[in-house]
Amino acid sequence: MRWLCAYAASMVGDSVYFLSLGWAAAQIGGPAQVGMVMAVGAVPRALLMLGGGVIADRFGPRMVVIGSDTARCALIITVAALLWLTAPGLWLLVVLALLFGIVDALFMPAVGALPARITGQGELMRLLGLKNFVERIGRLAGPPMAGFALGVGGPEAAFAAAGVLFALSLVLLIAVRIASVRPDDAASAAREKGSAWRELRDGLRYVRRHPVVGPLVVSGCISQIGISPPLTVGIVLLGEERGWGPAGVGFVLGSMAFGAGVSTLGLAVAGRFPRAGLWATMTLLVASAAIGAIGLMPNVPAAASVALTAGLVSGLCGGLSSTLIQANTEPGYLGRVSSVMAFTAVGVTPLFFPVGGWAAGVWGAPSVFIVGGAVSMAASLLPLAARAVWHAELPERGRVSKPG
Repeated sequence: MRWLCAYAASMVGDSVYFLSLGWAAAQIGGPAQVGMVMAVGAVPRALLMLGGGVIADRFGPRMVVIGSDTARCALIITVAALLWLTAPGLWLLVVLALLFGIVDALFMPAVGALPARITGQGELMRLLGLKNFVERIGRLAGPPMAGFALGVGGPEAAFAAAGVLFALSLVLLIAVRIASVRPDDAASAAREKGSAWRELRDGLRYVRRHPVVGPLVVSGCISQIGISPPLTVGIVLLGEERGWGPAGVGFVLGSMAFGAGVSTLGLAVAGRFPRAGLWATMTLLVASAAIGAIGLMPNVPAAASVALTAGLVSGLCGGLSSTLIQANTEPGYLGRVSSVMAFTAVGVTPLFFPVGGWAAGVWGAPSVFIVGGAVSMAASLLPLAARAVWHAELPERGRVSKPG
């Protein structure tokens, strides 16, 4: 529970930070400067993400999480003080975005490696279900909090609020106890102090060869590439084409988020799901088809209904897949496996956003949903070629199963 509260504070702090950064850039510069500042932070986060997984496995995720969270807190508080005391130029925001992106590349893989180390394997689905639920709540709570702080005291007050949230997260993380990695688990995880490059290749090889982790990670990565452009670029352009307006687009996305929140909370309450491997792949297939169908809906109520269904099913898929990956990954590889999944989200997927915009301009916004859904459906079929995924089960409460 301490870790969940820390994660919630961190998620809200992230939302407040990113909104405050964009707002401050717009005030100091202009629209073009907002894009530049945000891009400056995204580049190091993407380039260094895989290396962050190596560091998490080598030095332990707890140490890396606490160190990176301390750095984030110090950065945000320092910038808030400088904005309050002086009138710096855009350079300050560029430096902040750059350093924050570097630290985030360390923080994200390390925090992803913690769940399997702070609870028994039989409780993993409960913990990860609550984590996904808390993540969605954090994303909903962050923007209103940022808006209130910006309205009351400007960017300096908003940055200070983000710093306080990171400080709260840090205090709670320090209080979290985690299990140490046993020597036999870490033996193959580069505890012989090989080079960082060798450890990275070892981690990628581990993902590729693992009979359960490999197919699920690869399937999830390709699925993100398929569904992210429709749900970011495509939905906005679809709303413009059909006259839904911002409120209609928000209602569709909100319906999907609500459905995903309900199903992830349901997984947390259930704590167990039979034939998890088979259901993880089947629910991804259904969710992908539903996301593709959003682009064919003629009005907001119909699109929202389909989006709600997609959210309910994708919440099950995401919860089951992440639990199976955590339960089947050796502790010494958790950081690197987490970094591969995070790298896809922050490094690879955004590259396809312009492709989605181009496709919408040539063939219309519905094409982005149809093609994206088809790509994700194809990705859902990959684990079906792996017999180990068919038969993968979640560990029972009170029992610990060996990976793969």
